[in-house]
Amino acid sequence: MTDKNSPKGSLGVLLGALGVVYGDIGTSPLYALREAVRASGEVGSLEARVLGAVSLIFWALLLVVTVKYVFYIMRADHNGEGGIMALLALALEKLSPDDPRRTPLALAGLAGVALFFGDGMITPAISVLSAVEGLEVATPLLQPVVVPVTLLVLVGLFAFQRLGTDKVGRLFGPVLLVWFLAIGLLGLEGLLARPDILRAVNPAWGVAWLFSHPEVAWPVLGGVFLAVTGGEALYADMGHFGAKPIRFNWLVIVLPALLLNYFGQGALLLRDPSALQHPFYRLVPEWGLLPMVGLAAAATVIASQAVISGAFSATRQALRLGYLPRLTVVHTSADQAGQIFLPAVNRSLMVGVLLLVAGFRSSEHLAAAYGIAVTGTMIATSLLAFGVVLPRIGQWSGKWRWVPLGFFLLLDGVFLAANSLKLLEGGWVPLTLGGVVLMMMLSWQWGRIRTREAIELEDIPSVPFLRQFELDPPVRVEGVAVYLTARQGTVPHALLQNLRHNWVLHQNVIILTLVDTPLPRVPEAERIFQSLLPMGVHQVEARLGFMESADVPAILARCRFGEFQFDLQESSFFLSRPHLNAREEKIVTFNWRRVVFLTMARHMGGAASFFRIPHRNVVEMGLMIGV
Repeated sequence: MTDKNSPKGSLGVLLGALGVVYGDIGTSPLYALREAVRASGEVGSLEARVLGAVSLIFWALLLVVTVKYVFYIMRADHNGEGGIMALLALALEKLSPDDPRRTPLALAGLAGVALFFGDGMITPAISVLSAVEGLEVATPLLQPVVVPVTLLVLVGLFAFQRLGTDKVGRLFGPVLLVWFLAIGLLGLEGLLARPDILRAVNPAWGVAWLFSHPEVAWPVLGGVFLAVTGGEALYADMGHFGAKPIRFNWLVIVLPALLLNYFGQGALLLRDPSALQHPFYRLVPEWGLLPMVGLAAAATVIASQAVISGAFSATRQALRLGYLPRLTVVHTSADQAGQIFLPAVNRSLMVGVLLLVAGFRSSEHLAAAYGIAVTGTMIATSLLAFGVVLPRIGQWSGKWRWVPLGFFLLLDGVFLAANSLKLLEGGWVPLTLGGVVLMMMLSWQWGRIRTREAIELEDIPSVPFLRQFELDPPVRVEGVAVYLTARQGTVPHALLQNLRHNWVLHQNVIILTLVDTPLPRVPEAERIFQSLLPMGVHQVEARLGFMESADVPAILARCRFGEFQFDLQESSFFLSRPHLNAREEKIVTFNWRRVVFLTMARHMGGAASFFRIPHRNVVEMGLMIGV
């Protein structure tokens, strides 16, 4: 791990944060101002349209990203972790199970996560496609190859995921640093040619434009919002780098570069209205066009990589918190726990992204679908942060707590209303995807509760159960047997079946319970608790955070068992494999959650892979459960 306190470590963290956090919002100049100005059509003068759009983008970046996320929401960290799942855990942690506020807060958080997945498919598609479209600026003859080249780049990007991003991640920061320097210098050159574009700093230009032309105000705001998509990443990736590097990069490098480029594009449009087709690339001198296309492609691939990695991380958090079934999690780095690869999520994202590119075929058309899911996630974040978490940690008190909540909900609501106009033009795509994910999470949580209730009816306390064998012991055989159970103090069903059918107990028996906590990471001193049960059975309770993976062999290797030492090669792991079916009395009653839950359960990943247990060491025993 990098030492953030050393000068060298600090530089590495700054570069890493620059590469991972800012890829999405950093590539927005490729299309954001273009779409905002286009949305105004021919209404009003060109000067008013350009100054109004630039002014609105300037203030959106200041209010939404700088004030909302950088100055306020990043204070709501969960042991250093950020992201909407961490925020949801913070919002719920001090509420009792019967508190009526739990359900609406949980729904808000889960909806935000679900919409993140919908947005996660559009970001790689629009980012890479908008970069490759620079080829047609170089020469119209290359226009037919834009979509095939985009598809090829995206296939390569998703194919690369299984190799991990550990080594390539070191390149992300320097590439993005070059990107921000380049777009800042290009924007500065354009701005110096028409310095009167700086009038757009006055918010009156944006406000006056909206109120004087209400017929195009909402479409323009929808285009303006494209400039702040990716702002959620500042908070989501806080756990990887810390708040200070993210704030420093934003205020010193990213925000100045973005503003210079947007003002430069605006100055160019004032001089040459024909540049509206691709104002970003028209800022580039002819000799640097192809290199800039290459740099933009690299930057958009990095932006896409950040979104894909974020989807992997959010999926792991959701399944650790019990909202998704077990999925195969591949750890691609021995040193960094956050470097993971989920094959099922990767395949789903790849198919969705490729279909989006093939269906929409241009960044202009994709922009019509982009934004509405992001606004939904931002509203969920505002509700949880300003409505619950920040007042709880003392940021506001009394009646003043409602002022920031009302202001930012109003701001988010305005952008949501603007983006809702995109619903029929493609905005239904991310909403549909998010709705499917939300339905899956709610169904899995419902089924998981019903399954746990069914299993608890058959639970047997472990201490009295084992004591009954002290007078009439079963046959003891050599070796170490590890039994996993979901509830502390109960007999694992695999152990019960083994005794019932074989009357055999291994010489050394370990009963392991994995306890999921609302913490992102559990301190080492509070992770493992051991006790000794009758018949010499060892009981181990391991507590895990939602940012951690359940590595059973690593957990047992840290334990001390006295008379024997845990050896993975010499141990057998007995797991119960649930076979879920609808209860007979429930079959006649249709329940969509039951149908979705049972369908998901049939495609659930194996326990051995999820717990990182070698398959050759696993013995699975069936368990019939009706839900």
